[in-house]
Amino acid sequence: MSTPPSSSASNPYAAPSARIDPGVIDDAHEPAERVTRLGAAIIDFAVIAVPAILLAILLPAFAGRSGEPSNSGASEFMVGGIGIVFMIYGIGLIILNCIWLHRHGQTVGKRLLKVRIVRTSGEPCSLLRVIFARALPVGLLGSIPLVGWLFSLGDPLMIFREDRRCLHDLIADTRVVKAA
Repeated sequence: MSTPPSSSASNPYAAPSARIDPGVIDDAHEPAERVTRLGAAIIDFAVIAVPAILLAILLPAFAGRSGEPSNSGASEFMVGGIGIVFMIYGIGLIILNCIWLHRHGQTVGKRLLKVRIVRTSGEPCSLLRVIFARALPVGLLGSIPLVGWLFSLGDPLMIFREDRRCLHDLIADTRVVKAA
C-alpha cells in the first residue's frame, strides 16, 4: 500500500486554495463601539417615539373635552393643530436626517455620539446608498410575514461579529466608524 502524495498539486480532485480578500478595510477609521452604536439607535428611536407618545396622550385628552357642545369646535381645532405640528416635526426630522446623512453620514443619534457611516473603503456613503441599500432591503426583509422577525432580530445581533458590521452594513458595503 502506498501513501498518498503530500502536496495538493499532485491531486487533481483537491479543492482549490486561494486567498480570499475580505474587502478593502481602511485602517484610518476605527470602528464605532457596539455600545455607542446602540446608544445612537436608541437616540434616533427616542427622537420619534417621545413626541409620538406625547401625541398619543395629548390627542385623546383634548378630544375628551369635546363632550360640551359649546367647546366642541375648539377641541377639534386643538386636535387638528397637534396633529399638524407632529407632522411638521416628523417631516422636519426626516429632512434633517437626510441632510446630515448626505453631508456627514450621520443621523441625529450618530451625530450626538460622534459616529458616522462610511463605505468599507473609507469613502463617504451617499444618501441613496443609505436609503436604498442600507435601510430599504432590511426593512423589506423584516416585513415578510411569519419569518420577517428573524431578519429584524438577526440584523442588530450581527454587531457581535468581529468586524462589528450588521446585516444592513454587509448589504450596503458600509460600516460605522468613530467621527473625527
